[in-house]
Amino acid sequence: MYIDRLKLTNYRNYESLDLSFSPKINVFLGENAQGKTNVMESIYVLSMAKSHRTSNEKELIRWSEDYGKIEGDVQKKYGHLPLELTLSKKGKKARVNHLEQSRLSDYIGQMNVVMFAPEDLTVVKGSPQIRRRFLDMEIGQISPVYLHDLLTFQKLLKQRNHLLKKNQGKSALQDVMFEVYTEQYIQAAVKVIHKRFQFMDLLQEWAEPIHFGISRNLERLQIRYRPVSGMDPHWTTAEMANFLEKKLQDALPRELERGVTLIGPHRDDLQFLVNDYDVQTYGSQGQQRTTALSLKLAEIELIKQEVGEAPILLLDDVLSELDDYRQSHLLNTIQGEVQTFVTTTSVEGIDHDTIREAAMFHVKQGSVEVEET
Repeated sequence: MYIDRLKLTNYRNYESLDLSFSPKINVFLGENAQGKTNVMESIYVLSMAKSHRTSNEKELIRWSEDYGKIEGDVQKKYGHLPLELTLSKKGKKARVNHLEQSRLSDYIGQMNVVMFAPEDLTVVKGSPQIRRRFLDMEIGQISPVYLHDLLTFQKLLKQRNHLLKKNQGKSALQDVMFEVYTEQYIQAAVKVIHKRFQFMDLLQEWAEPIHFGISRNLERLQIRYRPVSGMDPHWTTAEMANFLEKKLQDALPRELERGVTLIGPHRDDLQFLVNDYDVQTYGSQGQQRTTALSLKLAEIELIKQEVGEAPILLLDDVLSELDDYRQSHLLNTIQGEVQTFVTTTSVEGIDHDTIREAAMFHVKQGSVEVEET
């Protein structure tokens, strides 16, 4: 799949922008703080209905305007698909083929993207929250059901936390609603955890050989999903639910003391092992970057397998962060098959045919000029 045309109205620093793209590689050149990443972000938002940079969606709307709009013409293997996302103070409205979608979970997944930005290098060495977000965003693209289950879980977590906070400091909690929320919470949590285990198996299948290749056949990568509850991935959902129920019973005195839910997928983590060593703790910067790159390339292959066509790749100021060898490996992998968007301050030093054949866009103070070929 590829995006053929992008139109922005009142988005970030763009009052109006209308661009057509190459189905292969598109490079946005310019100094920092000129608007390159805003274009990249808008493609991501068009796909995922949320930004990778901010949770405050008012920031996406141009200053002093009431709304912002992103429109895209997407070419998929079965034909042309117009997408539209309108952002306002009242919320978001999404349209697929000019038809408004009643739920955003029905919209997400129409256009698949893989984003690789400098902050993604922190997926390996950063906080568990970053890794959970990575999991949720990637699973959500290929499984709308997961998004629905995740939203249900988050709602129940909020309700359960509210009652724990209300009763904080008590030695016991006798509340029928708390019991109801806990029962529903367990069922929702198990659905999320079970799907995460399934996704990790798929990701491992693709990431291990990719990492082996990038490391010149020297390193074996293992990715493990680590539920804070200590569940086994081979258990049935019923076994998981029984185990989680027991864990929550044991944790209730500590939860009442702190006023929050301490066990569940909102506290889980990923672990990356290279040759059986934890990369986060013991890996070199090069190993951490190879692991992050392997994850992104594995995502491309996984999405391709699950949806039947390659996603769009967004490389936001990341090529300069990779050494020549990893840079070449990345560009060789995407060559001719994956529509790719690159932002960079300069293409000097990037010696690769893929870049030389790219469509070039020069960005300066919120205006974009197409380089004539």
